[in-house]
Amino acid sequence: MIAEPQSCLYVGKVMHARLKPVQHKFTYRVFSLFADLDRLAEEASRLRLLSFNRTGVLSFRESDHGDGRGDLANWVRGHLRTAGFRGDGRIFIQCYPRLWGYVFNPLSVYFCYDADGRLEAILHQVNNTFGQRHSYLLAVERVDETAPIRQFCQKNLYVSPFNEMDHRYDFTVHNPRESYAIHIRESDADGDVLVATFNGRRRPLSDRALAAAVASHPLMTAKVIAAIHWEALRLWRKGLSPQPRPPEPPGEISYGPSVDTGPALGDYVPTSKTHASG
Repeated sequence: MIAEPQSCLYVGKVMHARLKPVQHKFTYRVFSLFADLDRLAEEASRLRLLSFNRTGVLSFRESDHGDGRGDLANWVRGHLRTAGFRGDGRIFIQCYPRLWGYVFNPLSVYFCYDADGRLEAILHQVNNTFGQRHSYLLAVERVDETAPIRQFCQKNLYVSPFNEMDHRYDFTVHNPRESYAIHIRESDADGDVLVATFNGRRRPLSDRALAAAVASHPLMTAKVIAAIHWEALRLWRKGLSPQPRPPEPPGEISYGPSVDTGPALGDYVPTSKTHASG
């Protein structure tokens, strides 16, 4: 069994590539917090540059995640048990922290272990720019602990105004160790529509590493939301029309299966095809 990971930073790049009906691609540099939810308050207390549930240069607020009411670890465990998982182990979150008091997380990823140290589920929490939030709780089913994790689900939250709702997400998640990567394909019945990736290298969760990250990415969290709107404007100028926004999903979370067949997604595969929906 592979040892559970430790809290850290991941510094790397985000890439988005739209494949149809027009092609469009962009990348930007980011850093991400990877933290044990049960130990984050204690870890932040020894750091000068990271605060927990209070204001700081960098901060993590539980209200930015989950149902927005705090007590985030118990919120995740409640949904794990509802879905039939043990929910009795450590929970790590990969997300952007607040920087200068602001954050927008298009996607936060929760790695959910059982008491035996086995990764039993991943929860993918999606935020859109309309103030809506929805999560997908997916089982982890694999024999080879070193292999990438493959998962899929049907899309249930309106995100990009240029994408229809009858789409599917395929996730390829690499174990968070010295490096970490998550690759996401959004597809329709005819194949991939959008590919998004994050690839990062591990840095220790220390004041020195935090200071270096802030110095290298001084306006990162503001840049994330600015880039979303700027790229949307560029797509509109390329001729794409916004799709009508449907009502918000009736529940805060969707429970779905995992998949361990098919090739793992690389950096960017314009001609790849997805499986048929399950």
